[in-house]
Amino acid sequence: MVTVQSLSKYDEPHPTAITIGTFDGVHIGHRQILERLIKNAATLGLKSTVLTFFPHPRMVLQKDTDIKLLNTIDEKTQILKDLGLDQLIIHPFTKEFSRLTATEFVRDILVNQLKTKKIIIGYDHRFGRNRNANITDLRAFGSTLDFEVEEIPAQEVEEVSVSSTKIRKALEEGNIATANTYLGYHYMLTGTIVKGKGLGRQLNFPTANLHIGENYKLIPKNGVYVVQAELKGHTVYGMMNIGYNPTVSGKDKSIEINFFDFSQDLYGQKIQVEILHRIRDEHKFDSVEDLRRQLQKDKQTSLALLSKQPE
Repeated sequence: MVTVQSLSKYDEPHPTAITIGTFDGVHIGHRQILERLIKNAATLGLKSTVLTFFPHPRMVLQKDTDIKLLNTIDEKTQILKDLGLDQLIIHPFTKEFSRLTATEFVRDILVNQLKTKKIIIGYDHRFGRNRNANITDLRAFGSTLDFEVEEIPAQEVEEVSVSSTKIRKALEEGNIATANTYLGYHYMLTGTIVKGKGLGRQLNFPTANLHIGENYKLIPKNGVYVVQAELKGHTVYGMMNIGYNPTVSGKDKSIEINFFDFSQDLYGQKIQVEILHRIRDEHKFDSVEDLRRQLQKDKQTSLALLSKQPE
């Protein structure tokens, strides 16, 4: 898959089949559209193309928004790449771009620049300045500018009954099983391992402290989770705590991972952690020794859950 970081850098002359959207999470509902796009493009001899935007439009147009996203832009790119698209265009979303009229967007960008011959779009898609154009307008453009429009019917989308908003809510409530089901993959956190306070080592549960630089990334509800990661070419399992370490009067939120059967130095490395299960909420224990005993129980719970994982 070719990734283009801006429309201004796009110069591919080959005609395209395209879909447009933010695709936060690239969940199972999105995949219906993307799979149909890839299949249509192959049949018609077109390049399957996703046009997406960053930052998220709400971040630009609603300055006070506190929207949290399911994917960082790198995570989204990775997921889309794995689906087998021909090309991904990530265009910077700005106020100036948002002021393009529907005509300017379709004529200048979709037709003249991207050589669009087919657009596959989810139902209720709106576009153009103030989002005032809809599927009827898009079909009218298609008839005059020589491209076909295919809309994913409402009933097909509603059969899946999933949205990025539902997934965000599930993660904020700690319902990782529902989130993973809707996503079609394990929710992931990507960041750099940094030095912590060393409490885990004192408890005989050394932890890798994960720092996520993208402040828009949604962090699930505080608590203890079972996770996996690819480290040094091997799948490694562990348990992760998200929270404030209240037993030792912690003040800053942290993400700490105790990897099982792994002791190599990870400082400074960028890693991706997949969340498999949620074990419990974060608690304040009466003593550090009580915390140590709970961590031992958490490890046994984690190992029991992992033993039930499908091969």
